[in-house]
Amino acid sequence: MPVGRPRSRPGAVAADKAYSSRGNRTYLRKRNIKAVIPEKRDQAANRRKKGARGGRPVSYDADLYKERNTVERLINKLKAWRGIATRYDKSPESYLAGVHLRAAMIWIDDLLKTPD
Repeated sequence: MPVGRPRSRPGAVAADKAYSSRGNRTYLRKRNIKAVIPEKRDQAANRRKKGARGGRPVSYDADLYKERNTVERLINKLKAWRGIATRYDKSPESYLAGVHLRAAMIWIDDLLKTPD
């Protein structure tokens, strides 16, 4: 498994409202990465309370944010297998083999559930 700096830059980073801080957005903006993070209600209220000094509302691609749900559901299905959730296998090769095995089990299960 490679370690270190990634060789490519993502076009966008999707995260939930917990990561909507100004610092996270600034970090992504400096690296020309689109932030697909909705704004928290309290942050929006504080921004509106400041009036014109509060700045513009945060914009994000709602359609791209909806696709994040698909990834979250897959991760939850993977973590339903205790060995992956607890990281019981310490070697990267063994852990990756467990992820592949669980992914194959999910794929086969979905194939059996799909009507022809």
